[in-house]
Amino acid sequence: FGAALGLVWPWKVESVVFNEEAGRLDVALNYERGGTFRCPRCGRGGCKAYDSTWKEWRHLNFFQYEAYLHAPVPRVECPEHGIKQVEVPWARSGSGFTLLFEALVMALVREMPVAAVGRLVGEHDTRLWRIVKHYVREARARADYSGVRAVGLDETASRRGQCYITLFADLDESRLLYATEGREAGALARFRLDLLAHGGEPEQIEELCMDMLPAYLKGAAEQFPLAEITFDKFHVLRLLNDAVDEVRRQEQKERPELKRTRYLWLRNRANLTARQQALLDELVNPKRVGLRTARAYRLKLAFQEFWELPLELAEPYLKRWYFWATHSRLPAMVRVARTIRKHWQGVLRWFRSRVSNGVLEAMNSLIQAAKARARGYRTSENFITMAYLVCGKLHLQSTHTK
Repeated sequence: FGAALGLVWPWKVESVVFNEEAGRLDVALNYERGGTFRCPRCGRGGCKAYDSTWKEWRHLNFFQYEAYLHAPVPRVECPEHGIKQVEVPWARSGSGFTLLFEALVMALVREMPVAAVGRLVGEHDTRLWRIVKHYVREARARADYSGVRAVGLDETASRRGQCYITLFADLDESRLLYATEGREAGALARFRLDLLAHGGEPEQIEELCMDMLPAYLKGAAEQFPLAEITFDKFHVLRLLNDAVDEVRRQEQKERPELKRTRYLWLRNRANLTARQQALLDELVNPKRVGLRTARAYRLKLAFQEFWELPLELAEPYLKRWYFWATHSRLPAMVRVARTIRKHWQGVLRWFRSRVSNGVLEAMNSLIQAAKARARGYRTSENFITMAYLVCGKLHLQSTHTK
């Protein structure tokens, strides 16, 4: 058992007790008389034990039986730091689990809900959340953001109702940098502080990609005044889709042929079946009595072509589209056109920066899938911790193995 546990002097196995009825194996460890230890603060060797306190740690199962380690953890007297409790080599300070048990938990929670892992290993999930949060904090503390240049930000729902988390991602490395509650200007102020804490500088951020939320714009102007802002093209297209759907909902009251056609107008034509394409062609046919929804749909298609243009043609094309949209007599499309006009430079910036929040959309899908598997999280802290674990590209191996 000593060899299996990797014990080194002065530690040794003192006794092993197997209790079949209780379904557990208890391994008692001790240190040799006269053994010396290192100071946990400065690493000075040769420190003798001052006194000790017995502690217990849950270890990996012994076959199908739960295994526990027991040992007297000594305190040593260091000439420089006084009396300090030593760190045992098989567990981290303050934990009731061994490092190998925690490594198993960290491997499982990447793929399974924490509650499911708790049922599998026979531990309450709140104890496992403490493990996960500890190692996520440790890994994030060592993360280096000195090379971050392009940042995307977007919100995601943490639970039902108006409960949102703002996500900040490194668009070059496709990793989650920071997550915080809310979607107000203060979220960018908190990200700025976190960036500084990880070796980054606000002045080094060259590109910010976001939606047109006024709170985000205000925070960006205050916290990252040197950064160029690109408005996410997927967000702009979502505004257009919402406008087309609004026109359809209003028109279907008088045009029953529009009922149950919502996704014909919102999906890309390539994703429609042959039958759906034929129905869409019939609805947009100019020989029919003109549908307002069809006019809105043609405006959306024309805007999609905008993203395919070279830089020198983009602004003239957008000006023509804006004139067409504002004279369409479709209030929803006029409203979207004026929104684009208000954020003109940020929309055109895409042709120079070529950044989008597609990375964040993918992250959001992974995070929401994890939330769905877990059937939600009790707290926003748990939600954010899982977001880091799933999308943060954290180096966890060096934190929970020795």
